[in-house]
Amino acid sequence: MSEKQYDLVVLGGGTAGYVAAIRASQLGKKVAIVEKSLLGGTCLHKGCIPTKALLKSAEVLRTVKESADFGVNIDHFSFDLKTMMERKDNIVSQMHHGIDSLMQKNHIDVFNGTGRIMGTSIFSPQSGTISVEYEDGESDLLPNQYVLIATGSYPTQLPFLPFNHKTVLSSSDMLELTDLPTKIAIIGGGVIGLEFASLLIDLGVEVSVIEAGERILPAESAQIAKCLKTALSERGVAFYENCALSDASVTVNANSVTIQVNEEKTLELDKVLVAIGRTPNTNDIGLNNTKIQTDQLGNILVNECLQTEDKHIYAAGDCIGKLQLAHVSSKEGILAVEHMFNESSLPLNYNKMPKCIYTHPEVASIGYNKESAKAQNIKSKSFKVGFNAIGKAVIETNAKDKGFCEMVIDQETNEIIGISMIGPQVTELINEASLLQFMNGSAIELGLTTHAHPSISEVLMELGLKVENRAIHV
Repeated sequence: MSEKQYDLVVLGGGTAGYVAAIRASQLGKKVAIVEKSLLGGTCLHKGCIPTKALLKSAEVLRTVKESADFGVNIDHFSFDLKTMMERKDNIVSQMHHGIDSLMQKNHIDVFNGTGRIMGTSIFSPQSGTISVEYEDGESDLLPNQYVLIATGSYPTQLPFLPFNHKTVLSSSDMLELTDLPTKIAIIGGGVIGLEFASLLIDLGVEVSVIEAGERILPAESAQIAKCLKTALSERGVAFYENCALSDASVTVNANSVTIQVNEEKTLELDKVLVAIGRTPNTNDIGLNNTKIQTDQLGNILVNECLQTEDKHIYAAGDCIGKLQLAHVSSKEGILAVEHMFNESSLPLNYNKMPKCIYTHPEVASIGYNKESAKAQNIKSKSFKVGFNAIGKAVIETNAKDKGFCEMVIDQETNEIIGISMIGPQVTELINEASLLQFMNGSAIELGLTTHAHPSISEVLMELGLKVENRAIHV
């Protein structure tokens, strides 16, 4: 058994886990992380970072293709998937080494094995001691004061279309492709599916998106979804909405997949990407040895301070099933640590967490849109400014429809309750909106803040002024 008694043992070294560990170390606590794979978790190795690295390569390729529109003529060009993948891997490796260095800097012990929560025993009067099993058969016991479960999630598969990692792929499989398919169907019109659709269409793949619901991006405004669908359709992506698949509509062959999307249309495909969401990693981690409760999907139930039914055991990140976003996981991890060690902390308002989609065009939002406000019985009004009115946006893109930014106002309080945007660089622009919400800023304060010209962020200035009927350029 490890001779050390830890103040905190973190089960899982992804974003929520390693950020929480660093915060606990800053508070002078003795901390250990148990991680069976690599520190950084899904975000670094199978999600945010590698997909955005590939999307950047696709952006460069798209710029080259459209260079003549900017007065730059390029006669011959090509792309190399192998080099793109190598660049992606190098970026991930660099970031991973950075996290390893942070563990050393903050004196955090890392145990590379499979961790499980033990029940009460001679080693501990309460559940929570962590058992770590290694590949060589050896093991350790890590007694502690507190536990943070941050075990993350994994891609969800369809019961009638399980991953075979050859023709039926997960998002993780997509990051290891050595050859591009000629035709692919993406099942799921959410964030992950649409980012891969945007990437693959730029790389010359014939892409079809199949969505069981009424429309893609159900969590975003209907106008945003329509605008993105139009933009991707113009680039060649085919969409099939209201298309619920079943075992009868899908045939998996040795080297291909056939999907009947409606009575008139059958797709013959090289590969299928199933991107219907993620499932929490909560099986076989010892929850049966605790009072911890889960919902029907396996998400760990926590209170507003991230505590489970065992008050000395907390949980954060994808395994609690809130917003499965890396920056949200970080906030959850920090909140959990500060609560367990009696530090003052700001409550986590999920409705003020920014959300980004790194397609082309980009999408970003925070708070309510018109539809979600109505669903909550909030009387609202909205104001919109198109990027066509913003000089820097016109410079940046040659798309006919350059997108828009929309603000939603509570009619009774006149407070900003949401901002949505689609267009150039909005995944950066949303951070100004996030700061505005954090500071409880008003529309007129946003409008009266001087914004550099020309800059894309002028759209927010104009939007704030428009709410007060003072907009200059719209």
